[in-house]
Amino acid sequence: MNKNESKYFNTAVKMDEALISLLEKKEFSFITVKEICDTAGVNRSTFYLHYENTADLLKETTEYILNKHFSYYDVDKKDVLFRLDHGGEQLIFVTRDYLVPYLTFVKDNRRIFKLAIKQYHVMNMDDVYGNLFKSIFEPILVKFKIPENKRAYVIKFYLTGIFAIVMEWLDGDCCDDIDSVVNIINDCVLGSRDLNG
Repeated sequence: MNKNESKYFNTAVKMDEALISLLEKKEFSFITVKEICDTAGVNRSTFYLHYENTADLLKETTEYILNKHFSYYDVDKKDVLFRLDHGGEQLIFVTRDYLVPYLTFVKDNRRIFKLAIKQYHVMNMDDVYGNLFKSIFEPILVKFKIPENKRAYVIKFYLTGIFAIVMEWLDGDCCDDIDSVVNIINDCVLGSRDLNG
């Protein structure tokens, strides 16, 4: 990364963090460029050098959050797809390899995660997760021979259940250790009857 790229990246992070901070306090439609610039410590001309409007920044901030999330994983998307094709009958997205980084991200970034939930529609998370489902979850459902007309129901069932467990954990300020939460998710998703442990 050259000096200009580094400077651009640092400014982008400042803007992203400023928007995240402001979104925690108010609705997106009420946030002004001036507030973003004041919070980020940059001038308006710098803002307009990088973005046409606040919607452009919002799109970038959503990407920033996702990249931060994916940085917690030791594997890339190609490795995920390879493991799907060659991983036998194991449903790998409820294994420790995937749940521990996910829950670690949630715990380390509670404020960002809560913000993404609070501002779910404004941040266009439906599209974000829609793309994720298509590229990652859809092959899982195909592999397990789930009929196409039932896939949306199945994925909604699993994700809503896992999401509810994570929300309960967040409500308790992530006090339970990650291994316990992984075990609860596994017990629920995989149909285990042993929830006493």
